Amino acid sequence: MEAGLLKRIEHDYVRPVLRMFRPPLHASFAGIDITYREELEGGGVTFGQDFLPYFRARGMPKQKRIFEWCSGPAFIGFSLLGHGLCETLCLSDINSSAVASCRRTVRANRLGERVSVYRSNNLRAIPASERWNLVVANPPHFDDRFPGEIRAHDPGWRIHREFFNSVASFLADGGVIVLQENNRGSTVETFRQMIDDAGLKIVFADGDSSELTEPNIFYYIGIMRREEVPPIWATSRVERIGEAAAQEGWRRID
Repeated sequence: MEAGLLKRIEHDYVRPVLRMFRPPLHASFAGIDITYREELEGGGVTFGQDFLPYFRARGMPKQKRIFEWCSGPAFIGFSLLGHGLCETLCLSDINSSAVASCRRTVRANRLGERVSVYRSNNLRAIPASERWNLVVANPPHFDDRFPGEIRAHDPGWRIHREFFNSVASFLADGGVIVLQENNRGSTVETFRQMIDDAGLKIVFADGDSSELTEPNIFYYIGIMRREEVPPIWATSRVERIGEAAAQEGWRRID
């Protein structure tokens, strides 16, 4: 039997069966308990938690409604909700297992009146009535690595481009998008033209390098509609000051 066929059988049949027998994992953020499967975790439970100190360093006030794009089990969104950075939360993912995980978390923590969950290919199935004050995401970070792995691979940056082209209609007045990207797979310039083509603009970038890096270095891009003025918290300057207890530290420098 050819090696390629063996690998396909292992990927399509053996691994899914083995996953069924693995015990679920648990995470808790500010009293919100999440039960999830290991294969759904794409960094949100680790480096994704850097959103919290990052927003605090920027002095961001509590937001009316946050949307987590490409949410997976929504470690970032549920953490921001639990820590009081938003009043309500909207989540979506293309993966039905991730969506089911989010809905279990909503039921288990009695968050039905504060959290909406959608299964959506990018933003295609999001109700037109949705309006978000802040969008956050730890999206797929690579266009040329990890083919077939939906948590990491965005071939040709098609997922990003479609998101930029459709997100503006969902933003509330003054709404801000903050993406956590990886300098191992991209730079700010990777996305600048597609952001501009979508009628959006970059209002800040933090923690980035102008060149691709060998290690994983996570950075942030702040994006808004081109014609809008950024809120004060999105004009602040912050810098990374190192790691403490495996969590990046940030400080305001203006």
